[in-house]
Amino acid sequence: MRNLILILGDQLDRDSAAFADFDPNRDRIWMAEVREESTHVWSHKVRTAMFFAAMRHFRADLKQRKWPVDYCELDSPENRGSLAAQLKASIEEHQPERLRMVQPGDYRVLKAIEGVAKETSIRLEILDDTHFYSTPAEFAAHAKGRKQLRLEFFYRELRKKHNVLMAKGQPEGGDWNYDSENRGAFPKKGPGKLPAPRTFPPDAITKQVLKIVEREFASHPGDLATFDWPVTVEDAQLALEDFITHRLARFGDYQDAMWTSEPWLYHSRLSAAMNLKLLNPRTVVDAAINAYQQGRAPLASVEGFVRQILGWREYVRGIYWHFMPKYAERNALGANVPLPDFYWTGKTECNCLREALGQTLKYGYAHHIQRLMVTGLYSLLLGVDPRAIHEWYLAVYVDAVEWVELPNTLGMSQYVDGGVMASKPYAATGKYIDRMSNYCRGCKFDPAAAAGEKACPFTTLYWDFLDRHRKLLSANQRMSLQVKNLDRKSKEELAEIRSLAARLKSS
Repeated sequence: MRNLILILGDQLDRDSAAFADFDPNRDRIWMAEVREESTHVWSHKVRTAMFFAAMRHFRADLKQRKWPVDYCELDSPENRGSLAAQLKASIEEHQPERLRMVQPGDYRVLKAIEGVAKETSIRLEILDDTHFYSTPAEFAAHAKGRKQLRLEFFYRELRKKHNVLMAKGQPEGGDWNYDSENRGAFPKKGPGKLPAPRTFPPDAITKQVLKIVEREFASHPGDLATFDWPVTVEDAQLALEDFITHRLARFGDYQDAMWTSEPWLYHSRLSAAMNLKLLNPRTVVDAAINAYQQGRAPLASVEGFVRQILGWREYVRGIYWHFMPKYAERNALGANVPLPDFYWTGKTECNCLREALGQTLKYGYAHHIQRLMVTGLYSLLLGVDPRAIHEWYLAVYVDAVEWVELPNTLGMSQYVDGGVMASKPYAATGKYIDRMSNYCRGCKFDPAAAAGEKACPFTTLYWDFLDRHRKLLSANQRMSLQVKNLDRKSKEELAEIRSLAARLKSS
């Protein structure tokens, strides 16, 4: 055998660089479902099922091409439980001249595979993942010599390089972003009739996976009864078309809005398909731009959507590979509070947390503002150990792969990277949640109150957060005014806030 080509669960790309000059007579594809990938964090059942179902459909696709595939299923008697052990056994069986793969999406996995290659004295070739617009090397070149890294500058570089939403060298419409137009909340009467996203009922392959996951990971969080994610290239394309047709036009207006018992709203539900490489980001971006050019979606919505893909998605990957492995150990705020148990149960008196956690634990899904400004905000203000909240986010979301999850959690959400990724902590009181949702209606807490019987935990912890980190935040130009507002608090009110915050941290 010439090449044993490794295809991981998040590398299901028909056009993968790993398949360049593939020769079915001399090369073999290697894939494995292993328990370790669902237990090194307590993986949500829906997340595990998404990976395994997509992998099995990809295997079927490869076999249609008549390409040889060495595939180990989770419940096979020959399954050794980890990628490293399974790969070592396959190397011993096939004796390939070389291992070949595109760059993994997880530093831990990369090191495990490198370790096997070294132990077995097999050459390992790691290729750039052409699924992405940029490479880690390109990001490193962008970062070289800069005192600060900011999304906006990298995003503009990529827009220019790939001629995305550009007109004669200038940004389409005259502005680089339209964020100010994309912060709408629903009116008091609510979002009205919403266009439900297309569903993808499980086929025979997926049903078999659901049975295995339910049996093998019975104690893990999640509900497989409603599993309807696209797990094939064809279904991912249909999901894209559905979003472009029915929700993209209103996406920008309401991308930050939240509403009780409405998990999907105008969001795309495409991140999982893209992160498993069932859907190419260029295809997604082109479809959104075509809708704008055809007058089917406004520029603000399209640019906001494109920025999430060409901007944030590429930027966080650059941050990940530029700063790993030490990035994962950062804790600039000295956060050390244990993750509250209710993150795993959803049982809390805070209605906003109950809503965001409830849908997360059921579907393995929450949109970016629910993650950043509800579950992430509470963790930030409480001072949760960053490793614990990172592992929770990696475990519970169907689209979670470490390259995208870790920087978003440690950098943008928790600010424990000291400002590498974001210019300030995303700290806010409960009034932000009240403004962007109906979660506070009927809640026992008052989002405006920091002290007293009806004090909102978010608001209490916000002031406690500013108080705890007063020196650090005063030096931040974007936070200094918020810190100055502390001086308006009386000594008695601050003392009560500190006392209430201490109780929240110990509960």
